[in-house]
Amino acid sequence: MKNPSTTLGVIYGNRDFFPDVLVSEARADIAKLFAQAGIKAIQLSEQESKLGGVETHADARKCADLFKKHREEIDGVLVVLPNFGDEKGVADTLKLAGLDVPVLIQGYPDDLKQLGPARRRDAFCGKISVCNNLAQAGLKFSLTTKHVCLPDSESFRHDLERFVRTCRVVNGVRGVRLGAVGARPGAFNTVRYSEKILERHGISVTTVDLSEIIGKATKLDASAAAVKVKLAEITGYAPAPGVPPEKLVQMAKMGVVLTDWMNANALDATAIQCWTSVQENYGCNVCTLMSMMSEKFLPSACEVDVTGVLTMYAMQLAGNTPAALVDWNNNYADDDEKCVLFHCGNWAKSFLPDIKISTAPILGSIIGVENTYGALDGRTPAGPLTYGRITTADAEGRIRTYVGEGELTNDQLKTFGNRAVARVPKLQKLMHHVCKQGFEHHVVMTVSHSADVLAEAFGNYFGWEVYHHEAKN
Repeated sequence: MKNPSTTLGVIYGNRDFFPDVLVSEARADIAKLFAQAGIKAIQLSEQESKLGGVETHADARKCADLFKKHREEIDGVLVVLPNFGDEKGVADTLKLAGLDVPVLIQGYPDDLKQLGPARRRDAFCGKISVCNNLAQAGLKFSLTTKHVCLPDSESFRHDLERFVRTCRVVNGVRGVRLGAVGARPGAFNTVRYSEKILERHGISVTTVDLSEIIGKATKLDASAAAVKVKLAEITGYAPAPGVPPEKLVQMAKMGVVLTDWMNANALDATAIQCWTSVQENYGCNVCTLMSMMSEKFLPSACEVDVTGVLTMYAMQLAGNTPAALVDWNNNYADDDEKCVLFHCGNWAKSFLPDIKISTAPILGSIIGVENTYGALDGRTPAGPLTYGRITTADAEGRIRTYVGEGELTNDQLKTFGNRAVARVPKLQKLMHHVCKQGFEHHVVMTVSHSADVLAEAFGNYFGWEVYHHEAKN
């Protein structure tokens, strides 16, 4: 996935008894930074208000009107304080615009050698006043790592990049459309969830009976153009040594039907009843198809784990890389900070440099290995790790989450399916939290470090309960 374009509304706070030249300098700083980062700015021109700043209520109305005209474009708002700024002007702009997008507050540092009237800023103090006014108005906002910082500092560049990813998660999850294909496997109470709680948070779920998908796939002719295209996509996606050609055709038919259903319902992600009905009634695994969708940033989760695929969707936005649903599956010998992550085979190809289409040995022992072609085999190598989980706490009527970071390792691991070894600082403490709080055995991983982005989006902007597992905890 390429970095998607980002548009930010920009408010330059100003206060009349501070030097106006500071606003002009800030505009130049932000213009240079945005050009380097590929960010588009929506902001008042220097002709629409004094130097394009927001100082009075009239300025706030002009800026709010501008933002409203570009409502569909603006992903977030950056508040820049070259000096103390006008606390009411910033708050009024955001209230009047009503964008409901993330907001980042930046303030310039003073130079100890320039504290006279000609260059004095006082943004250190002004930022506190702006935040106070936003809090009074119930407006949510994000802060920079350092209380004040220059736009060209490494610290602020990191903050801005993190904020852009936070905007992606917040705007992407709001209004996301999930598909649930089939009923959850009967033995998996762990993936139960509340559609109604998700709906209250702007997340919709569209369901379909698995028999409808299987029925339509069975009726498709292998010579149909769409089937041939999907078959070519499958064979080009991963090697399939020993897989009977007719099984690849079965997968292609199923893939066509799933794609058509997703397109008809404008779905962003799916959770599929991946066993055992599809194997017993259709004769193959859907893992390869799910992997292909996840690789395209249309994540697909096992075992009708709807909140699992919601987590996948959020985490791919935060990390700008595909996500995988995995099991917290095995201890790694006697190492208290390592464990094995596993699933029988639908991780996106990005996780599996040695990917191949194979069978699912565990399922095969019950329903016949010949009915499980389509599972993937491959090992994820060393790299960064972010893990997380969203769940609906149905009895409490709320959404709960946990996120954290670690690393994937190249430690020896001899088994089948999709697998990885993870090192998580204070893993035992994390497992206590997962168990005591009743989280699922499924967790989501990305090869990134983006837990702070997820915690900010989930906790600050969505108001969900977040446990951010950190080494220092």
